[in-house]
Amino acid sequence: MNRQDGPERPYDVVLFGATGYVGELTAEYLLAHAPQGCRLALAGRSRDKLEGLRERLAALDPERAAGLAVVAADASDPVAMRALAESTHVVASTVGPYIWYGEALVAACAEAGTDYTDLTGEPEFVDLMFVRYGARARATGARIVHACGFDSLPHDLGVYFTVQRLPEGVPLTVDGFVRARGMVSGGTLTSALTIVGRRSQALAAARERRRYEERPVGRRVRAPMGAPRFSKETGTWALPLPTLDPMVVRRSAAALERYGPDFRYRHYASVKTLPVALAAPAGVGVLAAAAQVPSVRSWLAGRYAPGRGPSARQRARGWFRLRYVGAGGGRRVFTEVTGGDPGYGETAKMLAESSLCLALDELPTTSGQVTPATAMGDALIERLETAGVPFRVRDAR
Repeated sequence: MNRQDGPERPYDVVLFGATGYVGELTAEYLLAHAPQGCRLALAGRSRDKLEGLRERLAALDPERAAGLAVVAADASDPVAMRALAESTHVVASTVGPYIWYGEALVAACAEAGTDYTDLTGEPEFVDLMFVRYGARARATGARIVHACGFDSLPHDLGVYFTVQRLPEGVPLTVDGFVRARGMVSGGTLTSALTIVGRRSQALAAARERRRYEERPVGRRVRAPMGAPRFSKETGTWALPLPTLDPMVVRRSAAALERYGPDFRYRHYASVKTLPVALAAPAGVGVLAAAAQVPSVRSWLAGRYAPGRGPSARQRARGWFRLRYVGAGGGRRVFTEVTGGDPGYGETAKMLAESSLCLALDELPTTSGQVTPATAMGDALIERLETAGVPFRVRDAR
């Protein structure tokens, strides 16, 4: 066990936002896969909705569902968030957009020495939480682990897996290529519009973070934006992806000397045809420009409200494939990470396994705002492989 010091807490993992779209999927996964004796609780704003969820879960496993605790707590209430954090070893949060609803819980976990996981893909939120609560979390022993869904866990661990198959003590490069198919939920759409609509705030938060963030001594770590190109390694067009993922990879590389004295990572979307490669940046640009106008952003978000998402049949058609090309010390390695529905089915699995890993596994001693690879590394890869997300070394193409 890897538990906080001090008095025994009543829960091992509390799922906050359990009645939301991805929250329900995560609750189902935890019910089915948490080991016997792991003490789980469902938390959210509405006790009635939480009890309704527990009743639905009872249809899947009456005995285990009967043991689920229910905790009513509002994300805007700091006192409730503090009580929630003090009741458990790990809080897993699905309540986004996190820039609006996430800060009080991170603050409470940092103060209480409670481990925390979430699904954020919001760089602004991650940077602000580092500046405001990173030092306190280090002091109390809390591990604040953002981005434990498809953003950005498989990318971070995929690069970590690749680096371990390259020589030590030499400059290393890794290029990542992302292909995926899946539909979007209302919550994801709202979060995406929030990110692109708050570009100036995100840049300011990144500048503020740089004032406090320590740089690795005697080593260089980079994650530059690559140029669009045709990738011979994958046989696809590679378009640079300006997401949170390469930022998380860079922070893992800065924290872990195994990434070598000079590490560089580039992150790409992998597109099969040239017409799509030409059209995709234009479409993203139009969406980003439209999201700068608050009324347009609200209209777009209203087309697909939070709480709605793909059906089970639609999720069953989803998939992702991440390919990595690593090089260094005269060696070249090709790896891949694959899975099912990226946004929801596999994201729920990743969040649940990350939270169980923090609560139950023997892990390296870390604290503060840490990345999935830094906090959980090999133990989490083993969990995901057991859960059906394989990490493989492969031949080129």
